[in-house]
Amino acid sequence: MSSVLPFPLDNQAKSSDASKTSLLSAVELFAGAGGLALGVESSGFFHAAVVERDPAACKTIRENAKRGVIANWPLVEGDVRSLHYGDLAHDLDLLSAGPPCQPFSLAGKQRGRSDSRDMFPETIRAVRELRPKAFLIENVKNLESISSGNYMEYIRLQLQYPEIERKVGEKWSTHLARLERTHTNGKENIGYRLVTHTLNAADYGIPQKRDRVFMVGVRSDLGMAFSFPEPTHSVQALISAKWKTNTYWDSVGVAKKNRPQIPPRIFGKIDEIAAMPESTRKPWVTVRQALIGLPEPKADFTEIENHEYLDGARVYEGHTGSPLDEPAKTIKAGSHGVPGGENMLVKDNGAVRYFTMRECARLQTFPDKYFFTGSWGMMVRQLGNAVPVSLAKIVSGAVADAIKGHYKMEMGKNVGSRNYN
Repeated sequence: MSSVLPFPLDNQAKSSDASKTSLLSAVELFAGAGGLALGVESSGFFHAAVVERDPAACKTIRENAKRGVIANWPLVEGDVRSLHYGDLAHDLDLLSAGPPCQPFSLAGKQRGRSDSRDMFPETIRAVRELRPKAFLIENVKNLESISSGNYMEYIRLQLQYPEIERKVGEKWSTHLARLERTHTNGKENIGYRLVTHTLNAADYGIPQKRDRVFMVGVRSDLGMAFSFPEPTHSVQALISAKWKTNTYWDSVGVAKKNRPQIPPRIFGKIDEIAAMPESTRKPWVTVRQALIGLPEPKADFTEIENHEYLDGARVYEGHTGSPLDEPAKTIKAGSHGVPGGENMLVKDNGAVRYFTMRECARLQTFPDKYFFTGSWGMMVRQLGNAVPVSLAKIVSGAVADAIKGHYKMEMGKNVGSRNYN
């Protein structure tokens, strides 16, 4: 039996923290522990609804609302397939979503469209029924290279023309052909204009090498202009700070006698790398920098929440952990708990241990006050599936600017009443 979201979506509606009409409205699907939602909120949106089915993730969201770390998001705990959007007011600014990535993840079976966990059809349905001014979707990098025929193009075209529904009994390839004809016939102002980028979180100041696909669509009839933010950080700048100016080691307090040798792969290339245009950006942020202020975890006692030590970390082929003076490897959910190497720290002496959940939260740029609930495996899943909060804020902030630009243009035509100065 389908259910309706708890209240109509209106741009003048107020959440508990939405005291100004300049706040933009958002609905989020597949919210998980709230990384994307938290970034969206911090870039100027209020959540009209946040949807998640996992009980542990919902408990985490509720706990942080109770603690005042986040706004009291209207949380809908349930399967998006049971939701009905058609009766709602269609004045939504943003639909954000991180559809489950297992059908496309390199770590999974990569069944794509044949996988029952593929939630892109539900995301597309939400776009069709809610008609947001913009949507923001995040997914794994492998989405761009899935071996499922033309399924990625099929996803793109459905997001661009969500009103062209697949007919009952229609093959997806036939539906794709109809979408392609619509896309090439030259009609304007229908559907959405879509742009897709693969972003490395490290290039935006997140202390983690995390490649993810971001898809942003804006309504074709609104005249909105969007572009992805330019990278602000680079590996070239980090190399220069380490091996040319030494400012990195000074900033993290590593004495000269304790500094490692220049890696063979860049020996003799330092000046060349430092002269690259990318070296003018800020240096990548490293694990050591991200963990400043956190004490070494203990097995028996911790004064810091989510900072418990877990024994059993070991190195084996292909799983060597994250060095202190690089951004971390991608924090992963792991279908059976903690993966062997991606969620491990390599200490100065070469020893390895698992990152604590608080350290994983730092690497995912959650606030230190953000509390994760559940067993170790549940928390790993929540953190590994999350969008880094700071990256979510950067991308959604650019979307917010595009939407505000639309409202300002409308105000110039004496339409609307918002103030976005």
